[in-house]
Amino acid sequence: VIGVLDIYGFEIFDRNSFEQFCINYCNEKLQQLFIELVLKQEQEEYNREGIEWTNIEYFNNQIICALVEQSDKGVIAIMNEACLNVGKITDEMLLEDMDKKLSHHPHYSSRQLKPMDKELRHREDFRITHYAGDVIYSIAGFIEKNRDTLFQDFKRLLYRSKDTLISQMWPEGAQDIAKTTKRPLTAGTLFQKSMAELVATLLRKEPLYVRCIKPNDIKSPTVFDDVRVEHQVRYLGLLENVRVRRAGFVHRQRYDKFLLRYKMISQYTWPNFRGGNDRDGVTVLMNEKNFTNDVRFGRTKIFIRSPQTLFALEQQRNDMIPHIVTLLQKQVRGWIARQQYKKMKAALVIMRHYRKYKLKSYVQDLAMRFRNARTLRDYGRSIQWPQPPLVGRQAERQLRTLFSRWRAAMILRKYPREEWPQLRLQITAASAFRKRRKFWGHDRKWQGNYLSIVAENSNYSSFNASVRNIKNTDRFDMIMFSSFVKKFNKCNKSADRAIIVTDGSIYKLDGAKNKFRNMKRTVAIREITSISVSPGRDQLAVFHSHHNNDLILALQGEHQPLKEDRIGELVAHVVRRYHAICQQELPVNVASSFPLRLGNKSRTLNIEAAVGQEIAEFSYAGTFILYKVPPAFASPLEAADAGGNTLPQRY
Repeated sequence: VIGVLDIYGFEIFDRNSFEQFCINYCNEKLQQLFIELVLKQEQEEYNREGIEWTNIEYFNNQIICALVEQSDKGVIAIMNEACLNVGKITDEMLLEDMDKKLSHHPHYSSRQLKPMDKELRHREDFRITHYAGDVIYSIAGFIEKNRDTLFQDFKRLLYRSKDTLISQMWPEGAQDIAKTTKRPLTAGTLFQKSMAELVATLLRKEPLYVRCIKPNDIKSPTVFDDVRVEHQVRYLGLLENVRVRRAGFVHRQRYDKFLLRYKMISQYTWPNFRGGNDRDGVTVLMNEKNFTNDVRFGRTKIFIRSPQTLFALEQQRNDMIPHIVTLLQKQVRGWIARQQYKKMKAALVIMRHYRKYKLKSYVQDLAMRFRNARTLRDYGRSIQWPQPPLVGRQAERQLRTLFSRWRAAMILRKYPREEWPQLRLQITAASAFRKRRKFWGHDRKWQGNYLSIVAENSNYSSFNASVRNIKNTDRFDMIMFSSFVKKFNKCNKSADRAIIVTDGSIYKLDGAKNKFRNMKRTVAIREITSISVSPGRDQLAVFHSHHNNDLILALQGEHQPLKEDRIGELVAHVVRRYHAICQQELPVNVASSFPLRLGNKSRTLNIEAAVGQEIAEFSYAGTFILYKVPPAFASPLEAADAGGNTLPQRY
């Protein structure tokens, strides 16, 4: 913090009164402080430290300060005594009292003490020889101005005013009533106390003085009064100050602080000097830098004479600071990194144990919930799983997979293992239909390659021979499904054909009359885009593809309609192979009417249940393809609606 103290200079007017007396007393106190700090203390410090020094004489104005503030016979004490006396006390009586008590003081005089001095008026003036020169004061008004006629009880009255502004102007009115009965201090005493507090404050700081020299008394920028300027230079003590400064040292500092500040510039003192005490370390440092001739070593301090030496030390110190800062940064950053590493390591240990705890708690909760899953009808499918912790999400997926496999094993254990392939196909069919088709043959045994069975195909030998030829040509692995079909082609005609579903394609074969000849028009399973079936009991299936020529067929027996539903089996085989090849689900559409492409033309296939229709057959009308089925092929609800109606009923 920097504070600025701006004070009046000495005031010497034609008529000087109590105000000039106080101002000049203030200047005397500050001049005494200047002498103590600059002239006296500095020379005493040289002597105390054992530095060779020739004392410089200077004027000490302590005697003038004592003239004013001495407690028993100072000017302020005499004025206070006059103000406290009972009766009428005049300024002339005060001057007489001062003449009696200060008659022998060398810096005080009056006309009564020096009758021949014509500058002083009888019973009116007195002179004080200040360090700045003689000042003649008029005694008139000293007593009146020294008194404080505003008593404390009146201040208490003003403090208790209802007007907030007036109350705030007299905060001293808040004092206890025991203090208000005392006589107030005089103006001189208050000023003396203020000066004592100011000096005490300055002694705790490091004052720097700015001396202002007036070139003249007429405030002219072009006039330089040599006599006036010389007088100011002399009474301000600038000559003595300059002589002390020139003969003295520009810098002095304790050995410990000096070594702490500059030890970094020497290899013998950095980082710590261990060859003796602080003075020895400073001596080694200055000898290394060749500054011994410009310094003096005191008892507790080192004294540097020229500023160039101090500047050289500071420059070397400034050059070393970046390297030291880099070193400190390296050490601090290393320490911070090590602390962070320790924290991270500790955090990892905590995280590892916490994750184990959370995972263990999750598994225990899971075990508690599923402890009776084996005895439940659904084997725990209805049990709600607890929310897994973040660390247990991957484990939860694995546990769900294990649970699904365990639950499947519990369900499948009542089925013979040889029935598991059929069960997988039935599950595939159920997932594809999604309860949209009620009849799809889940209540019978699925045999797949029906055309190789004698009971299904009287010409099975021809079929097997044809299959061997196709297998030798296309190299497929096995036949998933085969059946007689009624196929509807792009010429709007239907014909008896046969199909086989292998692990990669659907083959269309000619009828039994032509010995199941391969028609060379296969449909690759990977090229199928979707399958469409009806919701009834008919055996219609449409395989949509990218070639704009969908495969339309209806499953049938060798010489008669099928007595069992095989659409679910056909769809299951195709959907399962499509998923194995393309790694995605094949859409299955269940509806009584759906669009298709036949011969690069858009058609719409409608399924109708007609009364009197004995067998299912295809017909066409414009862009519509009709597949008429007996009422028994419709779903139960729709068949009931069609029973009393002679017209074809669409479902």
